[in-house]
Amino acid sequence: MTVKDLEGTYSIIGSNQNEDDHNYRGTLTLKTDEHNRIVAKWFIHNEQEQTGYGFYHANILVINFTYKGTDNKPFSGTVVYKCLTKDLLDGFWSEEYGDPNYLGTERCFRIEGDLELN
Repeated sequence: MTVKDLEGTYSIIGSNQNEDDHNYRGTLTLKTDEHNRIVAKWFIHNEQEQTGYGFYHANILVINFTYKGTDNKPFSGTVVYKCLTKDLLDGFWSEEYGDPNYLGTERCFRIEGDLELN
């Protein structure tokens, strides 16, 4: 599997980095730039956009991400995905203001077809 094989749009199911383990759903779009680095865009609950940049090596995808919270405060973190196949990613994440006793989780399933988010 190469980094180009990961390009596309994925449906995601995740849990937040806290004791309550609140679940969320959304989409993740992965593209590569001119240096074969990953450019990522998440859209959570049809309302929150997150962006990130990262790299791929040995079936592991690492992305540093940022977004603005409801109070317009910036948040950042890192997500690590094990690329089980080009269509299935299994990950965990942490952000700077999250509860350090927990990790968030995320599973991504490729969406077939021409769906693309801008």
